[in-house]
Amino acid sequence: MEAEADHGERRLADFYNGRAASGADHPPSRQRVEQRERFVALLKHEGRHAILEVGTGTGLDGLQFVQAGIHYTGVDIAEGQVRWARSRGLDVSVASARRLPFPDSSFPAMWSMSTLLHVPARDIDAVLAELTRVAAPGAPIAVGLWSGDDEEVLNPEDDVEPRFFSRRSDATVREVFGRHGTVEEFVTWPEGSGAESGPGAGLWNQHYQFLILRTPGPK
Repeated sequence: MEAEADHGERRLADFYNGRAASGADHPPSRQRVEQRERFVALLKHEGRHAILEVGTGTGLDGLQFVQAGIHYTGVDIAEGQVRWARSRGLDVSVASARRLPFPDSSFPAMWSMSTLLHVPARDIDAVLAELTRVAAPGAPIAVGLWSGDDEEVLNPEDDVEPRFFSRRSDATVREVFGRHGTVEEFVTWPEGSGAESGPGAGLWNQHYQFLILRTPGPK
């Protein structure tokens, strides 16, 4: 199983390395920007001054956290994406969400947008356990996903190295994440058009899911 997971991540990294090499960048939607701003406000209200992003992409969100005065660390599986993010002055390294290179309870907050949807159902609990391992007790973890009908498919719009998606219903997302803490917030918004459209080349019926998972507090 581990070899299969590594192969899947390598294929995914190859896709995003190709995107990084082309200079393509997919800006976040208006709604996601609003949620990021609300999350920054939450962190400041709670006195949380550092964050780990899992799945940095080229660093668009990372730059905003830094500009908000939050100490930023990021990881991504694609070396090309990491180079882009580093060129923007961000502290980013190549790593998988399955094996985060940080001690327990390292980060007071976490952020992961459109990343965990690439994790198969058989592996999602192990990945979430790894995220909560490096998060401090009581930390908020913000996650964004594209919805679906609990199906696992390859993206029809990708000609080379098609990406794997585990497309989960709202009920499944609440259930799965709820096994690892408290889902404090769960909001959705419809798929947009153009730059605000999601994956699937228009063939998928979907909306965006944004949640905040609060890790268990100190024992």
